[in-house]
Amino acid sequence: MYQFKLAADSQEIDDYFTLRRSIFAEEQQIFEGDDRDHIDQIAYPIVAIAPDTQQVIGVVRIYEVSPGIWYGGRLGTHSDYRKGWQIGKGLIYKAVTTANSWGCHRFLATVQLQNVRFFERFHWQSLEELSICDRPHHLMEADLNFYPPSSETRPVLSLREAS
Repeated sequence: MYQFKLAADSQEIDDYFTLRRSIFAEEQQIFEGDDRDHIDQIAYPIVAIAPDTQQVIGVVRIYEVSPGIWYGGRLGTHSDYRKGWQIGKGLIYKAVTTANSWGCHRFLATVQLQNVRFFERFHWQSLEELSICDRPHHLMEADLNFYPPSSETRPVLSLREAS
């Protein structure tokens, strides 16, 4: 069974950024070199951990842009584990339920076009079409009725430099 959790120590955070870079800069070539940005200073990294190896195999970040308004982003799964959508579904659930427990009233994400139908299956709706990094996306919103608050305690963020 995969574990979905806030990245808790420096190794998990390093592995989180390494997998993000692998997916978004190297594989998809959305970003040149690295995908880190200023949002990482306020975001909470969430990881999926493989039970057999304890390897970080999935990533997503959540962040609050104004009181009660949360975003998820940089959702990705290691290429060796992209079957059945179990990891993506688990990361989405962990992200939204965690934010919901921290006072979320709206949870939004910009979703790449090829993933819109996947999100719709999990009680998300498209609000508008966007172009981000010259690629089609949809601004989507989660139906919080399907994502009950968790018991996750909100940790104090240690500021991380965007590099």
